[in-house]
Amino acid sequence: MKINEIRAKAKALGLNIALGMKKPDIIRAIQIREGNTPCFQTNPDQCGQSGCLWRQDCLKACRK
Repeated sequence: MKINEIRAKAKALGLNIALGMKKPDIIRAIQIREGNTPCFQTNPDQCGQSGCLWRQDCLKACRK
């Protein structure tokens, strides 16, 4: 998901996202607001969340 889409999702959830905030931090803030564990890019080897909206981006970023 592109950063503009992520920012729009955060805004729709009522989050106040500061300029310069990095993608992983925004996604973790969204995860918290949605009542989920803020786990984006923290431990992909232990991820059991196959239905997570962020899974593909997370695993892709962690391979780099």
